[in-house]
Amino acid sequence: MAMHVYTASFEVSLKVGPDIADISGSLAKIVAASGVRTGTLNATAIGSTASLSTIEYEPGAVEDLKAAITRLAPPDMRYAHEEAWHDGNGHSHVQAALLNPGLVLPVRDGRIHTGTWQQAILINHDNRPRRRSVDVTVIGTD
Repeated sequence: MAMHVYTASFEVSLKVGPDIADISGSLAKIVAASGVRTGTLNATAIGSTASLSTIEYEPGAVEDLKAAITRLAPPDMRYAHEEAWHDGNGHSHVQAALLNPGLVLPVRDGRIHTGTWQQAILINHDNRPRRRSVDVTVIGTD
């Protein structure tokens, strides 16, 4: 068995946050291209106002998550970041930091090993539409 390290990236256009996209298909394509049969996929959302997670990607759960994110760090609160930058996105940085920019998923039999109703998601928290980059590293054996 040979050890492989494979890297790739992709971009996703998202609306004003919180906006959520299912990125499971993009991650699956990267795993397939990597040749890794058993290992780990590590993904990172590039930028301080983006995060990654998993959820059952269906409209109700997605709306519930958006509402919960907004309750965690509401856009209408005072943020010290605003006093420095005056860009209106202090809440975006806090939301993204609370959720985490990274995601680690197991690779088994050449596929991402997730639950039946579990999809990988990318979240834009910023107060403007963004084109988000996700960097991926797949490490494992063939």
